[in-house]
Amino acid sequence: MDQELQQLIVKAKKGDQDSFSELIQRYKGKVFRHAFAMVHDQMEAEDITQEAFVKAYFSMDQLKEEYAFSSWLTRIVTNLCYDRIKKREKRPQLQIDPEQTELMADTHSEVENLQLRINLQLAMQKLTPEHRTVIVLRDIQGFSYQEIAEILEIPEGTVKSRINIARKELRKELLRG
Repeated sequence: MDQELQQLIVKAKKGDQDSFSELIQRYKGKVFRHAFAMVHDQMEAEDITQEAFVKAYFSMDQLKEEYAFSSWLTRIVTNLCYDRIKKREKRPQLQIDPEQTELMADTHSEVENLQLRINLQLAMQKLTPEHRTVIVLRDIQGFSYQEIAEILEIPEGTVKSRINIARKELRKELLRG
């Protein structure tokens, strides 16, 4: 972590709103992408992004180590996504971004690529929240097994097991599709 970022985090922990605003600017894209990958709904991901930063602001005193800010923030976002997914499961709906489903592709490969993305998105929605989370963190966000274990506060072996199971379920669902 660079010195400037570490100083921003230290100042934000002391209540400096300008420093926290700068942290928002630096992390809002990453937070939104993570939330969107989890919930597959732009408006809901935007809500989660805002909620995550509000929660982080009022919980900065709970951040133990400045160098762990990114993992700590990712854990907040992940937990908020879990909550939304659980609420949504009580009232199941299929939500696909309409912009992604527009068939404006004029070549066969683009249509196939679009169909694959839609099938993958549908298969991801069928995973349990725990399995979806590890796939998003590992394969979309690029976190290491150790980082995922820290974010989710579970053993690294559990992370590997969940990823293995989730990939098998995705493969099975995509082959069925």
